[in-house]
Amino acid sequence: MTFLSIVLGLALVALAGFLGVGALKTTALAKNAEEMVPQAGDIRAVPGGALHYVEMGDPERPTLVMIHGLSAQMQHFSYAMTDLLKDDFRIILVDRPGCGYSRRDGAEQAELMTQGRMIWSLLDQLDVSDPVLVGHSLGGAVSLAMALERPEQTRALALLAPLTHPNPAPSSAFAGLNIPNTVLRKLLARTWAIPMARFKAVETLDEVFRPDPWPEDFVIRAGAGLGLRPKSFLTAVEDFFAADRIATLSNRYATDLKTPGGVLFGAGDALLDPELHGQSMERFGLQVAQLPDRGHMIPITAPHDCAEFVRNMAASGR
Repeated sequence: MTFLSIVLGLALVALAGFLGVGALKTTALAKNAEEMVPQAGDIRAVPGGALHYVEMGDPERPTLVMIHGLSAQMQHFSYAMTDLLKDDFRIILVDRPGCGYSRRDGAEQAELMTQGRMIWSLLDQLDVSDPVLVGHSLGGAVSLAMALERPEQTRALALLAPLTHPNPAPSSAFAGLNIPNTVLRKLLARTWAIPMARFKAVETLDEVFRPDPWPEDFVIRAGAGLGLRPKSFLTAVEDFFAADRIATLSNRYATDLKTPGGVLFGAGDALLDPELHGQSMERFGLQVAQLPDRGHMIPITAPHDCAEFVRNMAASGR
């Protein structure tokens, strides 16, 4: 046995040990995550997966369908907004395909139109017609896909800091998701991605919420703890790359976006440019408003403003 082969063998053993330690840490963190944030509602099978949803409010009132953003879950809305709206609306909160306690069959279900069709399938099963689609961030892009898919069945759009166009300079908060190699992302998901995400959590939250402070109960009450699971990491990476396909949707706004509604942004949003993703939507018939001194996470940091905006957009619908 040569010296080189001994060195290589030791390196492989060390690497295996390193990955093994990461896998053990990941397993423990994932178990703890689901204990901290248990399943909140029911799950129904749809083509391409199964969706976790919660219904609340008055079933005789107009329906709000609330769709969360990247690396998130339905609790971003139940954190504060739903208590302000449930007396006047029927509310359906949904974990997007692959997020929270929903699942999807594969990376192909990350496509924006496909996610929208999966949610429409759930709504069909629940006998929901003419909903107001309330989408935050990437959930705004999915809401737009749904409105383009079934314009005659969409009452209105209430988009909160939505992704509406290709994003030329993604925030550094998403740097850890930029992993094009599918083998590497799966390996990282099962070993060190989750421990590293926990290690950098404060830095990431500071960037996501900036200039607003993030609440101390965000991990549990807003469900953020569910991000500490391999499946959540893989979903987020797949969604990160699928978001680029917003270009296909944005090319259709001028001719196919027929749904009334509007866009609300925090003027200090550090993740998505309020002019590019918000003000630009005026020319496609949507109302646009901004909240001074607010950042990207307005459903949590400015729930009363967001709830008032949703009411106004619902009233503007067909």
